[in-house]
Amino acid sequence: MQTYTGSCHCGAVRFEIDTELDAVGICNCSICLRRNAVMHRVAAENFRLLAGEAALQLYRFNTGTATHYFCMTCGIYPFHRPRIAPEAYAVNVFCLDGVDRDTVAGLTLNRFDGKSFSTVG
Repeated sequence: MQTYTGSCHCGAVRFEIDTELDAVGICNCSICLRRNAVMHRVAAENFRLLAGEAALQLYRFNTGTATHYFCMTCGIYPFHRPRIAPEAYAVNVFCLDGVDRDTVAGLTLNRFDGKSFSTVG
């Protein structure tokens, strides 16, 4: 398992995860399509918010189960707690230091049909 550090664009929100970054996921629900993030899920015990709790804005929709977090300063979406696994974190891999499109291209891509679980868009 490797430790990755990550942040929003302005650096106000910083976090760490411990994981094997071997797969990422994309979802077709209304919010995931619009934010176009590529996600990697980690257990709560493998996620640490290092800074910026006060800079995070919470967004909920539909059932209100999933909690989506955005930096209030730069607007970047670094992570959320998924509706289907609210005990975990799903991290936007493009917020991880050293991860770029070439890195992601070499990972297993899992597609999730969140649209089927949604009553909104």
